[in-house]
Amino acid sequence: MGAHEEDQGSATGTGAAALYAAFDRYPSTKGAAIHIREFAGTLFSATGGGVLHVLGGDDLPAYQREESATGDIVEIVRFVDEVPNLLDRVAAYGAQLHAVATTAAPHLRIAQVRDPWSAAPLVEHGLAGRGTPARLVFEVNGLPSIELPYRYPTIAGGTLDKIRAVEARCLAAADAVVTPSHVLADRLIQLGVPSGVITVIPNGATLPDAPLPRPPSAPDRYLVYVGALQPWQGVDTLLAALARLADLDDLRLVVCSATPAKRAKGLRRLAERLGVAERVEWRYKVPHREVAAWLAHAELSVAPLSDCARNVDQGCCPLKVLESMAVGTCVVASDLAVTRELVEDGRHGVLVAPGRPAELARAIRVALEYPDHTAELGRNGQARVADAFTWTRSRNALAALHHDLLR
Repeated sequence: MGAHEEDQGSATGTGAAALYAAFDRYPSTKGAAIHIREFAGTLFSATGGGVLHVLGGDDLPAYQREESATGDIVEIVRFVDEVPNLLDRVAAYGAQLHAVATTAAPHLRIAQVRDPWSAAPLVEHGLAGRGTPARLVFEVNGLPSIELPYRYPTIAGGTLDKIRAVEARCLAAADAVVTPSHVLADRLIQLGVPSGVITVIPNGATLPDAPLPRPPSAPDRYLVYVGALQPWQGVDTLLAALARLADLDDLRLVVCSATPAKRAKGLRRLAERLGVAERVEWRYKVPHREVAAWLAHAELSVAPLSDCARNVDQGCCPLKVLESMAVGTCVVASDLAVTRELVEDGRHGVLVAPGRPAELARAIRVALEYPDHTAELGRNGQARVADAFTWTRSRNALAALHHDLLR
């Protein structure tokens, strides 16, 4: 997207041919924002522009009008109200999205959503989906019914049942379901989604076209973790592994978190209890444009995903793994089905049993002791991304889906 105009007031868009909606802040430092940028851009290229409905915050304007390099107009409408309760915020967000979609409805040909919170207002009001003039593409990157109990352990079972019902209605109404991993595709089939409706389009990464400069404040020798700090990310396992590498006193761990500092309080306390606090550098809300350099100059990157329902039953496509491979840095990751879709152990990186600090520490130690082999794994990983996991490849697959639906 290119030049833009800003307005602090709200807007509902004009008769747009395309709508992309996500219950995520955009732009932001999270991987979701990268996905939104790539997939929303692909949709708007197919339709000559449209409306992007997302969350706001951090002084982002409630409305922007942007013009792409090809002259397509994209209106960005953000939900900016501060509503503390999640379900109340979902309801208010949905009401605004309903207004946006209603304005666009006379010309709307395709709507693409990233979550059931965005799909429900369209489906329930007959604005997109089966039986309406507008096709509905439902990107399933995760299911709130699986993820929310990790964030809200006391959430009521009845509430989860209602959320599952919303998910089921939206999946049934979708003309196409896009998901980033075969693990999640299999889960959706188990939930009753016809396999013929599902298209697996993995996340992507961009290979650097020139050597990346070393971050000025980077330690001389460091491991790097990139991403959010939710329990399923397994950062606690990584900290425990670091404690087992105490003899490598020149080795640091850099945590490039996509989240604010308050989200790290529990993990920082754990680092203190483990005696590794002085060896961990916490960096919060790191801009995505800086992440590749941190990855490129690390000895290794680590993706210690935990063995839990969110990663095993639901599945994911960890961007941190692909972005490490893209810059040629060997990744040490948990041996789960979702990582095996990206990495062959001993060829493109190193896979270890999840949730086992001793095994993770041993794998890190071996990788550091054999730098030539580790460098070869990094090169193989980069070639793997070039062959199968570029954003260009993902965009082309999505564009082909859009073409079929619009035809």
